[in-house]
Amino acid sequence: MTLTIRKEHPGDHQAIHDVTAAAFADAPHTDHNEQHIVAALRAAGALSVSLVAEDAGTLVGHVALSPVSISDGAQHWYGLGPVSVVPDYQGKGIGTALMDAAIQALHNLNASGCVLLGEPDFYQRFGFIPCADLVLAGVPPEYFMCLHLRNAMPAGEVTYHAAFAVGSGE
Repeated sequence: MTLTIRKEHPGDHQAIHDVTAAAFADAPHTDHNEQHIVAALRAAGALSVSLVAEDAGTLVGHVALSPVSISDGAQHWYGLGPVSVVPDYQGKGIGTALMDAAIQALHNLNASGCVLLGEPDFYQRFGFIPCADLVLAGVPPEYFMCLHLRNAMPAGEVTYHAAFAVGSGE
């Protein structure tokens, strides 16, 4: 495998859609709207970082970063996700490479921190931990994690961009 991580290009949009849909097709605890969320973030100009993983020119993974709001007014916080890897390529380190690149992108943005919703066993190895002072309504706290990078640690309710409500009936 020859893996390359790079920023998305305009010609990648359909491939990102397809990779994301395939990655979440059999996933539990999802409405299977992740590909629509990415497109809605892009359309709203809220896709702060969009990185793709390629193997020999074929797009096999994607990760998105978008701004989040925190009720205490903290600035420069982002939400990570979705992270997508085509099922045939899962378990080969592509998700790890995408996560490493996304964390580097957060540093490049001079981000204060990042939140995500996901499996603790996977994300804790990147420094994400449950943060008792940050809350995502309706989500068990052990699955809502943060990576604090700089400035004071915020406290409050986190709100993702409206694009995350795509297809949820909101």
